[in-house]
Amino acid sequence: MSETKVFGLKPEQGRWVFVLLGLLMNICLGAVYAFSVFKKPLQDLWEINATQSGLPFMIFLAMFALFMALAGGLSSKWGVKRAALLGGVLVGAGWILAGFAGNILWLTIFYGVIGGAGVGIIYGCPIAVSAKWFPDKKGLAVGLTVMGFGLSALIMAPLMRAMIANEAIGALRTFTYLGIAFTAILVLLSLPLRDPREGWKPTGWTGQTAKGSSTIDLDRKQMVRTGTFYALWGTYTIGCLAGLMAIGISSPVGQEVAMLSPSVAALSVSVFAIFNGVGRPIFGWLTDKLSPRNTALLSFVLILAASALLYLWGEGSTFVYFLSFIILWMNLGGWLAIAPTATATLFGTSHYAKNYGLVFTSYGIGALLGNTLAGMIRDASGGYLPVFLPVMGLAALGILISLLWLKPVRARG
Repeated sequence: MSETKVFGLKPEQGRWVFVLLGLLMNICLGAVYAFSVFKKPLQDLWEINATQSGLPFMIFLAMFALFMALAGGLSSKWGVKRAALLGGVLVGAGWILAGFAGNILWLTIFYGVIGGAGVGIIYGCPIAVSAKWFPDKKGLAVGLTVMGFGLSALIMAPLMRAMIANEAIGALRTFTYLGIAFTAILVLLSLPLRDPREGWKPTGWTGQTAKGSSTIDLDRKQMVRTGTFYALWGTYTIGCLAGLMAIGISSPVGQEVAMLSPSVAALSVSVFAIFNGVGRPIFGWLTDKLSPRNTALLSFVLILAASALLYLWGEGSTFVYFLSFIILWMNLGGWLAIAPTATATLFGTSHYAKNYGLVFTSYGIGALLGNTLAGMIRDASGGYLPVFLPVMGLAALGILISLLWLKPVRARG
C-alpha cells in the first residue's frame, strides 16, 4: 500500500523527519548520561559516598530497562503518539520532583524511579517508528535516531555544571528547571509520531535483507526459545556494563586519575558525548554491512583494548584518559545501535517493539552491575583503575559468545 505525503513530502524524503524528531527527543532523554556532573555536588550536599551518589543514576537506568520490557506492547495498543506522550510527561515529572528531594533516597525515587520509568516508556517509540519507516536502512536510521541520546551530554554537561555552580540555582533546582523544559519539548515532539501504513515499502526497494539476517519473523515467545536471543542478550549486557561504568565515573576519574580540574573533567564529558553519539550511526551502519556477530566482535576487541590501556597506563595521563574513554563511550553508543538493529535483523520486525523491549532488559542489568561494581571498587580500593580489570574479562567473554552463538535463526524443516 502506498503512502501519499509525509510532512508534505514524498514518503522517501518525509520519513527522515521522523529520524530528526527521534534524535531531538533523545537529546532530552539522554541527559541522564551527564549525571556524573551531579555526583560530587550531591556528595558534598548530603555527605554521602561515591556508591550512594551513584544510586539515582543506577536506578534510573534499571527502571529505564524494566519499563522498556513492560511497555513494549504499549505502542501497539495505544499507538506510538499516546505512548510517547505518557512517557514524556513522566520524564518531566521525575526531573521536576527531583529538585524537591531532601536526601539521596527521595532523589532516587523521583529521578531514578519516575524519570527512569518515563524514559523506558518513550524511548522505544521513535526507534520503532524509524525501524518501520526504513526497512531498507534499519541500522543507519535507528543509529541516527538514538544518536541524540549519546550527544545529549555534549549539551547538558556544561549546561548542568553552569547551573549547579550558580548559587541562585544549585544542584537541586537544576533538576527542576530542566524537567520543566523536557516536559514541554517531549510533548511537542511526540505529537507527529506515527507508523507507516501496513505493507508500505520505499519506492524501488526490492526487500533485500541485510547481511546476517534470519529468514523468519519471530514473536517474543518464539524468540526466547532460540540460543541467538540469549547470545544477543548476554553480549548486550556486557557492552552496556562496560560503557555505563565509564559514563557513570567519567568526571571523577578525570579528576582523581588523570588529575584534571573539575571544569576540564566536566568538559571531557561533553567531548566523550560526541563519540557516544557518532558511534550509534556508525555501528548501526556496520551492523547492516558486516552482520550483528562481526560488529559485536569488533566492539568487544575495542572495549578490551581501551580498558587494558587505561588500567596499565592511565595514572596521570591525560592522553590515555581521553583515548580510552572515547573508545568506551563510542562503544556504548555502538551497542545502543547494534542491539536494536540486531533485534530486527535476527528476529524480524513484525513484533519488534515487544522483542526489543525484552532484549533491552540487558541494558538494565548492565547498569546495575556496572555502577554497583564501580562504586564498590572505588570505595574499597580508594581508586578507580581497578574497576577496569573485570571489564577486560567480560570483553573477552563477549568475544567468545559472539563467535559461538550470535548467529541468524533459520526456519526448521
